Amino acid sequence: MFEVITDKMSQAIRAMRGLNKISEANVADALVRVKTALLASDVHYKVVKEFIANVQAKCLGQKVVVGATPGQQLIHGIHSELVALLGGESPNFFALKPLRILMVGLHGSGKTTTTIKLAAMLQKKGYHPAVIACDVYRPAAIDQLEQLAQQASLPFYGDREEKRAVSIASSGLAWAKEHSADAILWDTAGRLQIDDVLIQELKDMRSAIQPQEILLVADSALGQEAVNVAKHFHEALTLTGIVLTKLDGDARGGAAVSMKSVTQVPIRFMGTGEKISDLEIFHADRMAQRILGMGDVISLVEKAQEVVDQQEAERLAEKMKHATFTLDDFLQQMRKIQNMGSVSSLLQHLPGMNSMSSEDADKRFKRVGAVVSSMTLKERRHPDIIHGQRRVRIAKGSGTTLADVNSLLKQFHYMKQMMKKMKNTHGRKELQQMMAQMGGGMTGDSLHF
Repeated sequence: MFEVITDKMSQAIRAMRGLNKISEANVADALVRVKTALLASDVHYKVVKEFIANVQAKCLGQKVVVGATPGQQLIHGIHSELVALLGGESPNFFALKPLRILMVGLHGSGKTTTTIKLAAMLQKKGYHPAVIACDVYRPAAIDQLEQLAQQASLPFYGDREEKRAVSIASSGLAWAKEHSADAILWDTAGRLQIDDVLIQELKDMRSAIQPQEILLVADSALGQEAVNVAKHFHEALTLTGIVLTKLDGDARGGAAVSMKSVTQVPIRFMGTGEKISDLEIFHADRMAQRILGMGDVISLVEKAQEVVDQQEAERLAEKMKHATFTLDDFLQQMRKIQNMGSVSSLLQHLPGMNSMSSEDADKRFKRVGAVVSSMTLKERRHPDIIHGQRRVRIAKGSGTTLADVNSLLKQFHYMKQMMKKMKNTHGRKELQQMMAQMGGGMTGDSLHF
């Protein structure tokens, strides 16, 4: 989602790096670029105006820190103000136990799936969560929550006979306590727009269950309208947090930047895909780095730790050290990476990788997987035997081209050579030459996938 805002902000940042002094004139010129980037990314104009004024006040008149260039200091000021704009450091969401969470939002925001995602995250944090279906209006809403709860192995409560949501919420609370749940999530009804009936029902439920957290699930694709929705819900219910969904879509990112400033409600989580695991804790400092094109390697490492076994990692490291890493090992690691989310969402965590389109990244990854999967176990373990008709068969079986198969095998051959060079400290110069030969492999120029 942040491709547009990151691309434009990165352009503005690059122009600042060459500044040799901080003056009113060149700061103003640099901030014009930042202002244009934010407005083009659908950030609320009042938020942009305040942001620019704060950065200008913070940077002008400051002495340049020893060891830093004027451009770097200006970029630091923009980063710190962006962190503040996004909400700064939020209190620990997982500090309370037991925990009662009321999930609210409009139709189509992803409220039901987000309820399950958050419950699954709480389970990983050591809670014993339960989900309660309180949407008595939308057809199959109860069935949807029940099916998702079964997929995630979560306790579920619903009453298909009762038509009063408040009664279901109260009876569900009693049921969850009986089943020793220490994190209870209520999935509530939504509307196409906020109305008095919806708000009153939510107020009655709030009084009945006394939640510590009231989370608004907001569709980031709505842009500035999402900000208005958050504002209305907060005025009616006093929200404690916001969950931004569909961050894997093509929205411009302005809603995420504007929401905290306009509503004064912190963003707590982000939905980044359709899988139950595709929910991330929102960190303002990490998001600011991503928006400025600096990546978010910390979050990427945290994702990896959830799916990577330490002993397996050590085994693979040893195989790479001795250059015995095979295409079979490669396929197994690809499958683990897929468990971390879409390739495009992972690339957004890496500095400078936002320019690769999500469609291209995911397609290339799937094609590579298809090619390797079409090989026999012997071929994956001994790629050197893959010649002539074997390559033709693999291309047909994977639905790719012979050029695709040749390209993958060529890149894998280079990787094996690099592993051998890494064993020998005298081979560093040759290794650098080999990496130069690979050239555009990382950007996809020489790799057809």
